[in-house]
Amino acid sequence: MINNAFSYIFLLFVLSSVSIKIWLSMRQIKTVKANQDRVPKAFSEDISLESHQKAANYTEAKMKLSNVSALVDAALLLALTFGGILNWFHDLSSTTTSGTILSGLIFFGLIGLFISLAQLPIDLYKTFVLEEKFGFNKMSLSLFFKDLMIGLAVSAIIGSIFIVGLLWVMETAGINWWWYAWLLAMTFWFFIQYISPTVLAPMFNKFSPLNNEKLKERIEGLLKKCGFQSSGLFVMDGSRRSSHGNAYFTGFGKSKRIVFFDTLINKHSADEIEAVLAHELGHFKLKHVFKLTCFLVLVSLVFFALLGTLQQSAFIHEALNLHAFGSPSLLLAAFYFGLPPFLFLFRPLFAAYLRKNEFEADAYAAQQAPAQELIKALIKLYKDNSSTLTPDKLYSAFYDSHPPASARISRLEASIN
Repeated sequence: MINNAFSYIFLLFVLSSVSIKIWLSMRQIKTVKANQDRVPKAFSEDISLESHQKAANYTEAKMKLSNVSALVDAALLLALTFGGILNWFHDLSSTTTSGTILSGLIFFGLIGLFISLAQLPIDLYKTFVLEEKFGFNKMSLSLFFKDLMIGLAVSAIIGSIFIVGLLWVMETAGINWWWYAWLLAMTFWFFIQYISPTVLAPMFNKFSPLNNEKLKERIEGLLKKCGFQSSGLFVMDGSRRSSHGNAYFTGFGKSKRIVFFDTLINKHSADEIEAVLAHELGHFKLKHVFKLTCFLVLVSLVFFALLGTLQQSAFIHEALNLHAFGSPSLLLAAFYFGLPPFLFLFRPLFAAYLRKNEFEADAYAAQQAPAQELIKALIKLYKDNSSTLTPDKLYSAFYDSHPPASARISRLEASIN
């Protein structure tokens, strides 16, 4: 239901963001298909035409699915707001119990369950049709639903604790509640980051200490050289679910650890793994993680301040067709669902910043390990993950957190010469 001028603005941004997403994905498909019959010269010695064409077909399939997902997400958003589903969930939860906090828990539980069920067909298709078709899926249907149930249970427990605290602060902390809510949110976020490596992640994957002594010795030598301390080196059973490979850092303080997918360990040489790790170490040594964390903390403060301001006006509730003005739960829902369409157009700026960080981490890695080994590792990762070597420039600029393969490798090659 359209109630005021902001309703039209919100609808315009929702439809515009969906249109842009579909337009960009169609550009990506067109560009990739136009270049699928010839491997770029820089990769012709390492990647076969068959692998290049597989990457093109995989990219096209992912883009088509992303279009469906974008349309479904937009439909869900409009159904929840203008369609009145949020109002119905709120009325249902309010009649179930008289307590504001308990009714708020039920309200957000209904929202989470509704969205999860609506998105389930897409998740199933992606895993058991798309990923299966291109040889990446290693997950059984029983494991899929086991992960789903565990994920829902963990989200329900963690989410309930956070929502109870947030609603309690909103009710008891006075007019400046948003400041205390922000402090609560940041404390909770850091706590989750701290326990994630040792408590949450092991619920889904098995983490074993790296037992390759030669590789372990080399990695520990690199860590010492870079002045980095970790609580351990672990191998994750990523091959149980997918053949995609990766490596990452997680946690902080005493819970900080380095994790390698077993697929990465099995497909890459020790030199290549060391180069990949040097790249990841670059993000820490160049304070990319710290800077990004500070940015997110400051942005969240702005968002909570805006949330506190919106509480004083029924304007946003009317715009999104939300009836119960003054309800803390509906205020949070209005903010959660109303803000993303307006943030979408800022995505290219954030992506550009992340790509800058990737170039800097590559340059750091080239100083700590042979650049040629990182090039070889990147080529293998692009090949094994069927990542396109010829992305559309505009699509890449809008979405990609990592620079195109050709750009990364040309810079690394320049560092060698």
